[in-house]
Amino acid sequence: MKKAIILTFTLFLIIGSCTQQESKLPAAKPEKVGLSSDRLNRIKPVMQSYVDNNKLPGLITIVARKGKIVHFEKYGMMDVDKPMQFNTIFQIMSMTKPITSVAVMMLYEEGYFQLDDPVAEYIPEFRDLKVLSSIDKDGIHVVDQIRPMTIRDLLTHTSGLTYGFFGNPIDSIYNKVNLQEGTLKDMIIKLAKIPLLCQPGTKWNYSRSTDVLGYLVEVISGKPFDEFLKEKIFKPLEMEDTDFYVPKEKIDRCAAVYSPAENKGINVVIKPDTSILNRPKFFSGGGGLYSTINDYLIFSQMLLNKGEFNGVRLLGSKTVELMTKNHISNELLPLNVGFLQGVGFGLGFAVMIDESQILGSEGEFEWAGAYNTFFWIDPTEQLIGILMTQFAPFNYYPTLNKEFHVLVYQAIVD
Repeated sequence: MKKAIILTFTLFLIIGSCTQQESKLPAAKPEKVGLSSDRLNRIKPVMQSYVDNNKLPGLITIVARKGKIVHFEKYGMMDVDKPMQFNTIFQIMSMTKPITSVAVMMLYEEGYFQLDDPVAEYIPEFRDLKVLSSIDKDGIHVVDQIRPMTIRDLLTHTSGLTYGFFGNPIDSIYNKVNLQEGTLKDMIIKLAKIPLLCQPGTKWNYSRSTDVLGYLVEVISGKPFDEFLKEKIFKPLEMEDTDFYVPKEKIDRCAAVYSPAENKGINVVIKPDTSILNRPKFFSGGGGLYSTINDYLIFSQMLLNKGEFNGVRLLGSKTVELMTKNHISNELLPLNVGFLQGVGFGLGFAVMIDESQILGSEGEFEWAGAYNTFFWIDPTEQLIGILMTQFAPFNYYPTLNKEFHVLVYQAIVD
């Protein structure tokens, strides 16, 4: 019996040591932070089943509570002949948005603007934006803005902008002009000539708003957006694998993107190649970053700590509280988010306002990326969950994130 206890303790130390090598957060036995090891172990077979049934190539899941990692698993492959690694680099797509929002709020804290300032005060090209009124045989008809688009509108996706893939009349114009061809400045010039889908502040509409925020950071800071992120966020937090491109020495760590095969199973649709080695011209604040689950855990823990990680403070605690409150009025609810129910929206995140929809907590905030990366942060439970895979289309398996979410929360026993 004594030998068994010693062996178990030794194995735990080995696992904890390995986990700490992969992350700047320490590992802990789940019971030390109010979780059940047996219940937490339910995650692995459910996630593994997606690989075994040839639904996903591979994935990684991580759970941290009270600043300690209690679950860290990898499954399947990152590419055809490469097993998934704990330091695999993913295209995090729209999980870029919370990082951009933090950058904006860092400038807000320095007194450069107020949230309800018109965007046109800083981006003059937006001064004469028009709004879609109607469409008939004679074409598109527009009207003036009732009130100007504000920075808060951009952060909450109530700006009147759209994205290009919802099938509305303005989306078709976005697609014709290719907004991501060129620089952020080029995008602004193109957007300024396209009507808004609706009046600012009147609807929640997922959109290019966060790309515009990336340009706002450039204008206010006087620095290229990618340099600002690196200097103010990535380097201070030691997010060493997060950037808008993958350097040559790291390309073998980059995961391929998969999609459903024509008949059955899955196949590669985006292979990591030399195209990702070059720094792009377009730094998409809405979806351009590559990162690892470890880097994103650091970013998430900083937010859970209300703006600070390992002695580095990016934001004040009251600013994080403001960002993670719902800013959407009852008249605009419920939101058509798709993969989430019972949420409002803060300054860069969906925010849980009705926890009756799924296990969780009011005030939990979260978002996802187009290639099926997900994260949530729960201040009440001091809990972080992150799942990363590379598979398109988004939400093809609508229960994936929900299953992970439930499997984590059912393990809480304190």
